[in-house]
Amino acid sequence: MTPQEITLVQSSWQKVVPIKEKAAELFYGKLFEMDPSLRPLFKGDTVEQGRKLMAMINAVVTKLDQLDDIVPAVQELGRRHVAYGVKDEDYDTVAGALLWTLGAGLGDAFTDEVKGAWTSAYVILAGAMKDAAATAWD
Repeated sequence: MTPQEITLVQSSWQKVVPIKEKAAELFYGKLFEMDPSLRPLFKGDTVEQGRKLMAMINAVVTKLDQLDDIVPAVQELGRRHVAYGVKDEDYDTVAGALLWTLGAGLGDAFTDEVKGAWTSAYVILAGAMKDAAATAWD
């Protein structure tokens, strides 16, 4: 990611943080609308799951300029997702739901440039998760 992309992701995320509970609700609503077959993967309380999701995104976004430091944790998350039943194609659905949520939450501030920066971040991080997931049983 370029320094400008990192700045765009981090600054736009700061606008989401105050509405993170609503953002999580929107995200899961959109995710399950896009692919209802994913709902059974979430066994617990989706409100609590939403809190965990927002905390994880926050942790990653704040360290985007230190990717080497966060990649091991992201890889471990990818390995854990195998046990939950997450498949490679599910990452595309998550990307769609995430970008839609950011667009809904940021409104006019979700410019093409911001969307591109978020897409770059997601591709890198989801790629690390999928790569780790592929070797989870090796």
